[in-house]
Amino acid sequence: MNIFTSLKSHPYVTSTIAAVLAVVGIAGGVLAWGPSRPTFTIEEPADYITFNSITNNPAYGDEQNFFRVKPADADNSAYSDTVALEPGKEYQGYVYYHNNAAANLGLVATDTTMRIELPAVVDGSATTNAFINSPDAQPVEVFDDATLTSSSALAIRMVPGSATIHSRGAVNGQTLDDSLITDGVNLGYSKLDGDIPGCSEYAGYVTFRFVADQPNFTVEKQVSKHGENTWSESYTAQPGETVDFLLKYKNTGTTLQKDVVVKDTLPTGMSYVAGSSTLGNPTNPQGVKTSDEVITTTGLNIGSYNPGQNAWIIFSAKVDGKDAFECGTNTLTNKQTVETDNGSKSDTADVIIKKKCDEKPEKIEVCDLTTNKVITIKKDEFDEKKHSTDLSKCQKTPENVKVCDTTNNSIVTIDRSTYENNKDRYTDDLSKCDTTPTPEQPTTPSELPKTGASDTFMSLLGLGGLTYAAVMYVTSRRSI
Repeated sequence: MNIFTSLKSHPYVTSTIAAVLAVVGIAGGVLAWGPSRPTFTIEEPADYITFNSITNNPAYGDEQNFFRVKPADADNSAYSDTVALEPGKEYQGYVYYHNNAAANLGLVATDTTMRIELPAVVDGSATTNAFINSPDAQPVEVFDDATLTSSSALAIRMVPGSATIHSRGAVNGQTLDDSLITDGVNLGYSKLDGDIPGCSEYAGYVTFRFVADQPNFTVEKQVSKHGENTWSESYTAQPGETVDFLLKYKNTGTTLQKDVVVKDTLPTGMSYVAGSSTLGNPTNPQGVKTSDEVITTTGLNIGSYNPGQNAWIIFSAKVDGKDAFECGTNTLTNKQTVETDNGSKSDTADVIIKKKCDEKPEKIEVCDLTTNKVITIKKDEFDEKKHSTDLSKCQKTPENVKVCDTTNNSIVTIDRSTYENNKDRYTDDLSKCDTTPTPEQPTTPSELPKTGASDTFMSLLGLGGLTYAAVMYVTSRRSI
């Protein structure tokens, strides 16, 4: 027989209940209850209204420790002040209440309420608290807590409709409002009016359940050539090409995720193809056409998903023309974001555009028929009316030039092209090849000639001869 059956079946507390609670083995010296208050015994109860202050209740033990927790699927001996939580598992809380006023005093606590505080998240360790309140009691409110631990972050939520009151009175088995974990709810005996008479006959307890959720989900973004469904993280496309994007979501946590919203942000250089979105999920596994809201700022609400369920969206986008891109490699990153009540996550896929701008056009040599010269032009500039690929039509006697060959100091005549291509050897400055012989300079004798009387005579004789010749020439001219 467990504690719950005892309270429902027996008009008075029995030793069986005490035996069950003794299994828990909680040491009062380490428990977090309060506030500090006078305590009583079952033999000497209080002479005023006070809650949960008897230290030797044979059915419960020390009433100050009135809040305990266990795994929901465990037996009652598992109730404890500390419980290790596991993702996705359900737990049950137990809160005992007892107006300790002696029965013969007829003292009734009015407006008696109970309230539970559950932590939103347990990441390592957190406490959950239970409060019992009556304006007639001293103290007005008493409290006790239990410790919840976890090895990873877990979200705590109450199981709706799980709070139940257990009593010997008419309220036994009634469901309490879920406001138990917010504003609190009325307790009672004959009805849930807040009235709790003194004595253990009117005591009771409340149970409720909560879940340790671990919300989680994954998102993935991929791209493919249009219509091929060859999905990858990136795809190299041509300017003007249409591509397909795949957006994937999966609930990998332990809790329902409601109103999942998917948003997609297209990069500059791409435009959405209107009406191309298809949504797939457990309701529509093959996919169904959906609105274009996925690319709006508000996004597309794809509904609610239980743990393990998934959804996908496929839509098309067109790459802009080549004039929209710079030379080289252009990376267009498409970003998907999934928003849930448990946060948001994003992923991306890339479209690669390679634009070549440094290619040199093919060139050809032609005869320019208008100038009779061989020239080089771009192949796409060829005009058969002005050009000929027959270079012989531009052949003519090469132009010759006279230049100085600096290698041998000689003046030579060569064609101009040879001169233009060998200016390190030839120059048109002919003075650099001046071949006029340099006149010989007289050699100065090392010793001047000696002179004497005979030399002087001979010089005079020579001078006289010249004078005579001149006179004779003049005389002959007169006689003519």
